[in-house]
Amino acid sequence: MEIYSIGFTQKSASEFFSTLKAHGIERLLDVRLNNTSQLAAFAKQADLAYFLREICNASYEHEPLLAPTQDILDAYKKQKGDWDVYENKFNTLMKSRNIESAIDKESFKKKTVLLCSEATAEHCHRRLILEYLQKHWTGVTILHL
Repeated sequence: MEIYSIGFTQKSASEFFSTLKAHGIERLLDVRLNNTSQLAAFAKQADLAYFLREICNASYEHEPLLAPTQDILDAYKKQKGDWDVYENKFNTLMKSRNIESAIDKESFKKKTVLLCSEATAEHCHRRLILEYLQKHWTGVTILHL
């Protein structure tokens, strides 16, 4: 099973949606804590659902269970925290939420992309989610767009 990830910052709407179409994405799973910010431009929840449906014939879902807590996010972003500390806290959170059982693995039969804001997956929790699921589910291949 292939699971994709993408960030929307540093991408134009054209580049973002063309990439999703080119990879045949059927479902976008939004893993952001805050998905309604005006700063999100085309990736604001209501607009994104519309664009995905109209441009890519794909569905939109928001999954807060896969988002960091506000405290974890603030410690890293607002207080310029250390990535290793963030990674450890987020991995502990996923384990405590038992996401490997709480998330429906069958829903990933649809070609799914995880969305967050970070331009690359290197320092983004979407990478941590996928690596965690890869350790708990068999046959997961991760592809960062």
